[in-house]
Amino acid sequence: MKIGIIGSGAMGTGIAQVLSMASNQVVLIDSNALALEKAQNNLKNTFSKLKEKGKISAQDEQRFYQQITFESDYQSLQDADLIIEAIIEDIQVKKKLFKELESWVSDSCILATNTSSLSIASIAAACNLPERFIGIHFFNPAPLMALVEIIPAVQTDAQLANKVKNWVSTWGKLPVITKDTPGFIVNRVARPFYSEALRLLDESYANCATIDAAMTQVGFKMGPFTLMDFIGHDVNYLVTESVYQALYYDPRFKPSLSQKRLLEAGYLGKKSGRGFYRYNLENTDPESNAIDHSKLEYIANRILAMLINEAADALFLNIATKEDLELAMTKGVNYPKGLMAWGEEIGWQQVAHTLDQLYHYYHEDRYRLSPWIRNKIAN
Repeated sequence: MKIGIIGSGAMGTGIAQVLSMASNQVVLIDSNALALEKAQNNLKNTFSKLKEKGKISAQDEQRFYQQITFESDYQSLQDADLIIEAIIEDIQVKKKLFKELESWVSDSCILATNTSSLSIASIAAACNLPERFIGIHFFNPAPLMALVEIIPAVQTDAQLANKVKNWVSTWGKLPVITKDTPGFIVNRVARPFYSEALRLLDESYANCATIDAAMTQVGFKMGPFTLMDFIGHDVNYLVTESVYQALYYDPRFKPSLSQKRLLEAGYLGKKSGRGFYRYNLENTDPESNAIDHSKLEYIANRILAMLINEAADALFLNIATKEDLELAMTKGVNYPKGLMAWGEEIGWQQVAHTLDQLYHYYHEDRYRLSPWIRNKIAN
């Protein structure tokens, strides 16, 4: 296949690597000459390091690199089979791009966006042939993350999602198909991992270190505050805000003012030296790292119940199949178990009890139990 990638940032470069190593002809396009040169050097170095580590042969090193061409315009895409856009998360910019792309590519070329949360239908509407448009969402870093979300729009041809799913499988990735809904699977279902942790912090129930310890103790590789700092609040908060607004201000997805204030202050997390934690050792506050072990079980049960409830609701609303939901959370965000399997293990009655207690205490719709769980208990 000949595949064009628009945008030579970290995501676009990562996708180019994945596709080249799967024996595709790749055209990486960026109008910024410096960005394109940087991507070219990065890919050359990446293949060289893979060879040095013995993961690929010297012959493959040359072949993978030579299968990628670097261009500044769309002329080389006239015979492309697929185009994947990986540019700024701005829906108007993306619409303008695809409108222009259609004048360069053939009518049979599939057009795809790598957006993590924007409406696929809205972007597709900018195209003259929206039926050939689809979402193909890789996770960062693309060469390492196995999951790829495939998101057909309401306009997308009925056969296209399965066709793309087969392609993605040949790229060595694990594809899941999800409804075109805010956050798709992963960025929707994972929200309580952050939001409920933030709620516990906002209420001064526990500090960041205690909440993080509660979640690593039950198998998560990082606690929510460490993970938010690692992702960056300029990314994590804005995704939460975007999903919240797109879902008509559903209180279950309500952002935290505490995280917003960090963003406003420029405390973006690890990359800025400060977020929920300080990353300058001279300024570390030892008290903020003290763990209250008496609270760990309650914290873990509460956050897990919210996560399981969100997964159950995604199933109830036909956002994805149960199999794809489980695959998405274990491979997309490396959860120790699928959330539906975790619900079975804890017991649906216990999950319902935890959420009903929270609902009766707060009287907030945030803690409403999914009808899927109610039905499961009743049957």
